Amino acid sequence: MISSVCLGQTDQYKQILLTKKLGREVRSYSKGYGMITDAKTGRSGIVDSLGNIVFDYPFKSEISHLWKDRFIVRVKAGNSNGKTALIDEKGKELIPFDTFKFRTWENKDRMIYSKQGKDCVYDFNGKQIIPFSDKIEFGSEDRFFVRNNGIWLIYDFNGKPVSDREFTEDLRFYKGRTYIIKGEKSGEVIDNNGKTLSIISEHNIDNINAFPYLITLDPAKNKYGIVDEKEHVIADEIYEQAFVGREYIYLTKEDKVSIFSKKEGKMYDLDYHYVNPLFNGLFKTSQDQKNPKTAVVRLNGEIVFPKEYDRVEGLSIAGDKYLYLRKEDDEKIVDKNLKNILNDDYEIEKIFPNTLILNKNDTFYRFSPKDKKYKELKGFKEMKPLEMYPMLVGKNIDNFYGILDEEGDEVVPFVYDDITTFLGVNEFIVKKDNKIGLTNHKNEPLTEVVFDKFIQDKKGIKLIKGKDSQYIYFTEQKDRNYID
Repeated sequence: MISSVCLGQTDQYKQILLTKKLGREVRSYSKGYGMITDAKTGRSGIVDSLGNIVFDYPFKSEISHLWKDRFIVRVKAGNSNGKTALIDEKGKELIPFDTFKFRTWENKDRMIYSKQGKDCVYDFNGKQIIPFSDKIEFGSEDRFFVRNNGIWLIYDFNGKPVSDREFTEDLRFYKGRTYIIKGEKSGEVIDNNGKTLSIISEHNIDNINAFPYLITLDPAKNKYGIVDEKEHVIADEIYEQAFVGREYIYLTKEDKVSIFSKKEGKMYDLDYHYVNPLFNGLFKTSQDQKNPKTAVVRLNGEIVFPKEYDRVEGLSIAGDKYLYLRKEDDEKIVDKNLKNILNDDYEIEKIFPNTLILNKNDTFYRFSPKDKKYKELKGFKEMKPLEMYPMLVGKNIDNFYGILDEEGDEVVPFVYDDITTFLGVNEFIVKKDNKIGLTNHKNEPLTEVVFDKFIQDKKGIKLIKGKDSQYIYFTEQKDRNYID
């Protein structure tokens, strides 16, 4: 027998199919497993992707999916009432039932286990990684801080101390570094092995995220500056604000912005209120009430495109960098050499991660910047106006609604009277013969098209037919359009 649940389906749709197959609500389905609860007894269980109930706890309980095929079961009745255990998908106790609390780090198979005022660390196979200690805290995605007898030490995720350096408090590392304040204008930058990277003795440090460059602060004047790891002054503390970016540090003073290039180790003063990076040393200027237009400039102040554009965006299409520019109704996309990639008689309708949707003389085309080819979207008549969904929603020549993907291939057939989408989520309402239903980005029928109305909230959609209703939770989109 072949299961009706296949690998190509979304977790959401699998959960709906399993619910129908079992006649019991399946919830929180992901990574091949879902949870079920008996409404009468309160007993919980685990179901696999084929609809097999692989574990069913005999008492009132609650099961939550922790990581891959690992689960937490909390008992609410019986001899183990109030106790918790870590189990595998078949109910094997990897950490036995007991009264404990736990903390985990996302996507890491480590658990800080707390009991009777002490902490230890287990992996998700039930192996104790760090024995019971006075206190244990996560320091980062691969470091623990462990306290015994008032002293904190740094441990790795394998449970080994990475140095014998002692600390008086636990710390948090960002990109493998943190700053320890020692006193007024005194401190130390260390890495996540406790090694000293920089000793500070003459400045108050506000931000180390651009290391080996550091943002300094004069607290009396509330002014910012920059020093390097040896405290050589790069920018005096005369700036009103300081922002750390990936490649640059931005400092503002009296409605002017200065940019420090971390790569060049050089400061540039620009005659603009603020700028945002695009790519290859290009920036777009800020828009304000005095001048709502924007320009494209270089670090040295050279004007690449004058301050007369309504919108400028940096794009990555099929792995290459482009600029989108709009001035009133005129739009264009230029490549890294600042050359327009489109023929002038094509209008831009939608921009996708790998392709563009264009219009010429009321005919729609898919355009690939890679091969410069225009492919007509035959039968596609009209885009739905102001549509933010990251596919192409619209009508065909027969005035039915459907959806195309960025390649121009049909995802949802053109058979509906209307389609209503919701910002940032995969699900949408389809309407046919005055009835509505819910479908998603893979054209999976999450409900039948039999409902009369719907109510939307932040978490999902409630579809209503007379006294009956069905609630479907939203799932977040992973891919978004660049320009709509």
